[in-house]
Amino acid sequence: MDFSVSDFNVRLRTIRLREFAVALVAALIITLLLDVLFPIMDVYDDLLVVSLVLCLLVFFVWALRNTDGLKRDINALFEPETSREILYVLIINLLFAFIYVSIGASFDIVLTVFDPTWIPSLDLSPVYYGDSIIYFLMLFTSIICAPLIEELSFRGVLFNRLKIRIGILPAMLLSSVFFAVGHEFGGIISAFVFGMCMCVLYLKTDNIFVPMAVHFLNNLLICIMEYFNMESFLFGTPSAFLMLVLSVVSGVLIIIYLIREIPKLSA
Repeated sequence: MDFSVSDFNVRLRTIRLREFAVALVAALIITLLLDVLFPIMDVYDDLLVVSLVLCLLVFFVWALRNTDGLKRDINALFEPETSREILYVLIINLLFAFIYVSIGASFDIVLTVFDPTWIPSLDLSPVYYGDSIIYFLMLFTSIICAPLIEELSFRGVLFNRLKIRIGILPAMLLSSVFFAVGHEFGGIISAFVFGMCMCVLYLKTDNIFVPMAVHFLNNLLICIMEYFNMESFLFGTPSAFLMLVLSVVSGVLIIIYLIREIPKLSA
């Protein structure tokens, strides 16, 4: 990384893969040590994720210290054109992320009609989160820390360094694959597509806070839906079929968006 660079987004682009790899290994070692010292981390696996994320956050705070341009970059989020694109990309990706659950819920409804003894494959019952402090840490990590760390890591470092070596489109694809594999099985495809869209937004604006904003809103809305158990309504009868249609349409809109934008950015 080049500490002589004062602009936040430009300094971010100077962080090398090996520097980030060292930080990641250090974060993993610290997390493992905490796991040994505090047995409660074995009970709540999410605490391991919290520890890893917070360690990486410390690295980025150190790497990007004494930079300027933050106020300008954050204010840019509220420019009309940027705000509209943030909301558009957020909505189509959020709806597309439901495609796996929508398909499963629709199949369950249809099969139940023909076979009343059919046991639904999806469990839409409320989720019990246990200890309130642990739940708060999970929310803080999911809504605040994850968008910060994942965008800085996958777009700010990995995508930036890969595009120098292998070109923009291959860098988009590869960084999005790495981003996707860290998600649950049912969400790998939607996470990959989300990663591609975040690369497009980042390239278009040269502002890491734009994909961060989409990521933040996406995680916030998902957490709200989980807390109020909205899945039981959205994927029940008959709304599951509507959600399936919206998910498919959103998938098509995402493809159109990527086909339209990527050639402009690769030129």
